[in-house]
Amino acid sequence: MSIADPDCVFCKIVSGDIPADVLGRNEHAISFKDLNPQAPFHALVVPVDHYANAAASAAADPAILGHAVALADEVAKAAGNDDYRLVINTGAGVGQTVLHTHLHVLGGASGMTESLV
Repeated sequence: MSIADPDCVFCKIVSGDIPADVLGRNEHAISFKDLNPQAPFHALVVPVDHYANAAASAAADPAILGHAVALADEVAKAAGNDDYRLVINTGAGVGQTVLHTHLHVLGGASGMTESLV
């Protein structure tokens, strides 16, 4: 049984009620193209179960994030990105705009550095 929030845009994408450009899916997560890409390759990976952020997902079941990272690796490599960045924002104060755990998968930009700001 999946945990969902009827008002959450990502839950609606997971259920198929809102269309998305899906890049991959497993029983635990779905990946689709970001509507506002910040890199040549920018996908989101969204766990099927609704938790507000990565900390809440990890507290519920640490495997949630493991499954999401595995799907991120799969879609990045399928798009030709052996090297990629994963970003998880936790809280509106750092830029999380949809309060459903999600990973940003960024690749295709050779100028990426470790700089975070």
